[in-house]
Amino acid sequence: MTPSQISTETVDPSSSRPDSSQHGTLYVVGTPIGNLEDMTFRAVRILQEVDAIAAEDTRHTARLLQHFQITTRQLSYHQHNRTKQTPRLIERLQRGESIAVVTDAGMPGISDPGGDLVAACVAVGIGVVPVPGVSASITALSVSGLDSDRFAFDGFLPTKTKPRRLSLEALARETRTTILYEAPHRIRQTLVDLARVCGDDRQVAIGRELTKRYEEIWRGSLAAAVELYDTRKPQGEYTLTIAGALPTEMPTLSEVELKLELQRLIGEEGLSRSQACQQLAQQTQQSRRELYQLAIELEVLPNV
Repeated sequence: MTPSQISTETVDPSSSRPDSSQHGTLYVVGTPIGNLEDMTFRAVRILQEVDAIAAEDTRHTARLLQHFQITTRQLSYHQHNRTKQTPRLIERLQRGESIAVVTDAGMPGISDPGGDLVAACVAVGIGVVPVPGVSASITALSVSGLDSDRFAFDGFLPTKTKPRRLSLEALARETRTTILYEAPHRIRQTLVDLARVCGDDRQVAIGRELTKRYEEIWRGSLAAAVELYDTRKPQGEYTLTIAGALPTEMPTLSEVELKLELQRLIGEEGLSRSQACQQLAQQTQQSRRELYQLAIELEVLPNV
């Protein structure tokens, strides 16, 4: 977008509201991920004007509000109380109150609380207005040096063994650039796992403490990244940007091998016939229709 295309007029959020005038509006407000200078003028104004702010951590958000001299009352809204809090917030919105939802850093709903509340508002016809801000995933992608035209965001990898293995296998087959978040105490093991399934030469950009004082962006192969963290003490929050798989990296399997893999996915992994065909299609670039026909030929496989 060119500067001439950018409007300097204040957007009237009411234009996003439903016709029912008694409803309030939910504002999804992005906050800085480390540098307070990344807070937008619009975000400050919205937080000043709403009736309440639903915050992931009220103590953390209190420091942000104090910095910008915002005195709006806070409500606690996080992963552990969202089941109880969501209907309460919906009730307040239906009474005509305006509420902003924020997380500790970044955009609500992106690997953070907020998505459930947005879905609940949509379900009952309450207007939802985005107030864009910084996101660690897009920030990391923009400076990764990897393909940014097509990408996938996977948040945090599962920690349990089986779901983690399945996620890693899917990531290894993904042809788009993939973005992950990771905690410091798991970063080395995640790099080891990625190198194992994706190959030592797959490129990765590691963003650490993005927008903060000790921001670091490291780029190289997964093998080099593992070697780096064999001796480096992990500190801070990490965002990994992993290059997509090349088409030549997709395995070519015979019909017998395809049937054996389908049998394993359904018999050992517990996937349905359609789920097994979908996963194997992504892994091999084989037609789902052809794989489904092979699955039908295996009489030992259950129907879905």
